[in-house]
Order: sequence, then C-alpha cells, then structure tokens
Amino acid sequence: MKKIRLDIVGLSYSQTQSGAYALVLGEVEGNRRLPIIIGSHEAQAIAIRIEKMIPSRPLTHDLFQSFADSFGIKLIEVLIYNLIEGIFYAKIICSDGNKIVEIDARTSDAVALAVRFEAPIYAYEFIMSSAGIIIEGHEFAFLENLDKSNKVQDPSVVEIEEKTPSESPQNPFSSLTDEQLEQALNQALTEENYEQAALIRDEISKRK
Repeated sequence: MKKIRLDIVGLSYSQTQSGAYALVLGEVEGNRRLPIIIGSHEAQAIAIRIEKMIPSRPLTHDLFQSFADSFGIKLIEVLIYNLIEGIFYAKIICSDGNKIVEIDARTSDAVALAVRFEAPIYAYEFIMSSAGIIIEGHEFAFLENLDKSNKVQDPSVVEIEEKTPSESPQNPFSSLTDEQLEQALNQALTEENYEQAALIRDEISKRK
C-alpha cells in the first residue's frame, strides 16, 4: 500500500474535551491534514521535544530512547496503518542492525518517539483519503495553548486517566444534518480549528 510522509504542523488545546489536545499531521508533498485527538501527557511529551526543552528528569519517551540507544536499537519510521471507529492505529518500526521489528503503539506515543529519534512519520493513503482534511494554500506550523505550569511539572508524578472508546462523550455534532455538517466543517477549516474539524469529520464518516 502507498505510504504518505507526514510532518507535525500543529498542536493545540482541545476546546471540547477537557485535558485533550489536537495533534495535526500534515502531508509533506500535499495539502491534506490529519487531526488526531491525544491526551495531555503525550501532547506535553511531543511539545517539550519540539521546543527543545530539557525536563529535570527523563520522561518516559526519553527513557525509551536512552534504552534503545544503549543497545544499538534505531527507530526507522512510524507508520499509522489503520483507522477503526475513529481510532488511529500505529506501529514503530525498529532495527538493531540485524533484524527489523514492528511494534504496535498508540499513535500519540509513536509520534512522541518519532520526534526524539528524528524518524519519519507515514500513513497509508487510504487513511489520508478517509480521514484527511484538505487545506487550501500553505499552512505554517504552530504550537499554542500549552499550559506553562504543565511544561515544568514532572510528568512522572502526574496520573493521566485515559478514556476507552466506550467512555467517550457523544459527538456534539451528531444532531446536525449532512448539509449542516459540511457547512460546519468548512467553517472550522476556515478558522483553522482542526480539533473541531476532526469531530465533524468523524461524524460525517460514521454516516457513510
């Protein structure tokens, strides 16, 4: 299957889900964006590395990198390989120089590791076709609305409760008609509200 190279183009605080962030991956040779809702812990892990901040103690993803480096393991690439009921599935592809191993991972963790190993991020074309959002023109990267108090806090002492799909709140756009959804999607894209656009996209996909 065809793989599409992606870069991180956005990370912003979720306006609809408390404690969540919208990670936006952008097509390197195209104008499609892939919004993914992630937890605050993973968003912090990604942002700290991108902003070249140095935590007082190693974060979990930093520890993984140090462990891998110590044993000569390299992260070759991250691949987002499936999308089921709004949940993205990813794997990290590693090598010790002799064999290549694929390890299943949450997409947010995989991206957090990719920025540390400077490894490329890919997604299959069918994922971009079904979940990607087309952006007109060229967007610039942004990192915004990150709580400064969270940046300096040691994440190792913070407990993050992750919701399972069954615990997820109802999509606030589920009551809209198909035409209203399309209008809301266009407005969200115009306002560069990718997190809201992702929710609308998921509702449109559910109805197909």
